Amino acid sequence: QLQLVESGGGLVQTGGSLSLSCAASVSTMVYYSLGWFRHAPGMEREGVACISSTGGLANHADSVKGRFTISRNNAKSTVYLQMNSLKPEDTAVYYCAADPAYTDYNCAYEYQSWGQGTQVTVSS
Repeated sequence: QLQLVESGGGLVQTGGSLSLSCAASVSTMVYYSLGWFRHAPGMEREGVACISSTGGLANHADSVKGRFTISRNNAKSTVYLQMNSLKPEDTAVYYCAADPAYTDYNCAYEYQSWGQGTQVTVSS
């Protein structure tokens, strides 16, 4: 069974950077689309960035374009989210998601497997 474990969250000041990682428990992750999502209190879950199985194509939400970058290392079964120029409104629990039946990069897709989440807090 696929398991996803996020790491790298924490507390950072406005304008700072954080790098999130999500390690998958299976090497077959190379065939999966992967995504990063976030959920802030009182808000709906938001698709932050999603990446195709090969890593050649990615989609970033307008709210993070130019500041966040999703990438993956299939040899390490890991997906990353580099977050720069962080703002207080980026504060949320960040989750990674994967789906063995999906190879594209649309964050509107209903991903099947989810990690436990990691808290990101940006102070003003």
